[in-house]
Amino acid sequence: MNPVLVQQNVKAFHAHLYYQDEQGVEMAKAVAEQAAVLFDIRVGRFHQQAVGPHPVWSCQLSFKAEHLGDIVTWLMLNRRTLDVFLHPVTGDDYLDHTQGCAWLGRSYTLDLSQFTLSNQ
Repeated sequence: MNPVLVQQNVKAFHAHLYYQDEQGVEMAKAVAEQAAVLFDIRVGRFHQQAVGPHPVWSCQLSFKAEHLGDIVTWLMLNRRTLDVFLHPVTGDDYLDHTQGCAWLGRSYTLDLSQFTLSNQ
């Protein structure tokens, strides 16, 4: 497949900050707040339970594809002890959460049962 066509299919990116306790929630809030000041991102809710495919508490940061390099580089250096799950938004949730994903810190096993298998 043409790499340019693949890139055109990426509408945005999500970076999910993972944490597991109240101290982690506060750390995630601080990281998200700092990122929101520096970048054009949307900060989601701070979940204190596993939500969707995510096996631990998390918060979603959403941003445009053209900001990927700057935001990921910043997260690499400023995520503190948070783990980060990063994936594109293409409209194919299964692909986005499997083939298209990356981790900063520890990786986790996602619950993919809610997604329909994409063309593999």
